Amino acid sequence: MAIEVRPATGFEDVRTMVGPKRPDANVCWCLSYRIPSKQNQALRGTERGDLVKQLVKQDPPPGVLAYDGGEVVGWAGVHPRADTSFAGNRKIPHVDDLDVWSIWCIRVRPGHRGKGISHHLLKGAIELAKKYGAPAIEGYPVDNGGRKVDLTMAYVGTRKLFEDAGFTKAADTESVLNGFPRVLMRLNLLD
Repeated sequence: MAIEVRPATGFEDVRTMVGPKRPDANVCWCLSYRIPSKQNQALRGTERGDLVKQLVKQDPPPGVLAYDGGEVVGWAGVHPRADTSFAGNRKIPHVDDLDVWSIWCIRVRPGHRGKGISHHLLKGAIELAKKYGAPAIEGYPVDNGGRKVDLTMAYVGTRKLFEDAGFTKAADTESVLNGFPRVLMRLNLLD
């Protein structure tokens, strides 16, 4: 089957990818970077899922989903940087004042990893940003030099994944994840 990537407009599929097994569990729901920190910390129980239910109805949607046949197998959080916590993040610099988009989470379901789905998700995130007229898209992956990244921390992607998609390093950051420095990778979307 070919992997198909579509805008994340279906709540049930987003929930499959980023929601908890228990609806009232306080897990990320991929909101940690999407909304202001104070708002994120204030959400309890089912409030996170309720917010995501609202976000998938918005235009633009909160990300993209990958499908293998009819089964959802991957998620990427991508949105205009101005609407994310990266707008004011002190550890990840702004290299200019363009209204860039940020991609902050790439997740592939267990049993589907190692099949290149992350590459499809990144390509789909780029296409979504282009569709909405973004001048550029950024990611903030770890620069792991090929070393293994703990799966719970691999959601930001690796420098190589972004380089394979045509991104180039635009800046160092002061952010570290799983012992690896994060770098700001940028892809210009204007021709």
